Amino acid sequence: METHFRPATGADIDVLLDFMRQFYAIDNYPFEEGIARRVMGRIVRDASLGRVWLIEMAGEAIGYIVLTFGYSLEYRGRDAFIDELFIVEHQRHQGLGTQAMQFILEACHDLDIQALHLEVERSNIAGQRLYRKFGFEDHDRYLLTRRITH
Repeated sequence: METHFRPATGADIDVLLDFMRQFYAIDNYPFEEGIARRVMGRIVRDASLGRVWLIEMAGEAIGYIVLTFGYSLEYRGRDAFIDELFIVEHQRHQGLGTQAMQFILEACHDLDIQALHLEVERSNIAGQRLYRKFGFEDHDRYLLTRRITH
């Protein structure tokens, strides 16, 4: 069956939140629906922040992918981060991750992205294998994060 990547709209928020809940449960990330609804709604409505696509097969949503935008002097311009990539469990291991990566690389070309980044859990060996197949490299750096509270 053919996989389709459709830009998400405000009407898709509930489906996206259900997928987020499932995705976050895999690695026990905290999921707060009110916050998730607000931040997902914002990126869906504001194309300057990035893009969100639903992954569909036979007209049914089976996952999503979120690309967020940044800008980097090191990478000579606009860069992006695959913030989230999720496919429902019963559709995994069928080449959909490969299709999603091919799609996102084409989208990056169209969006004039100079570098693409992502995070993968150290325990996610299958994910690491997929991403390395597409040329992602470990730069032997630490990604350090500090949350800014308001």
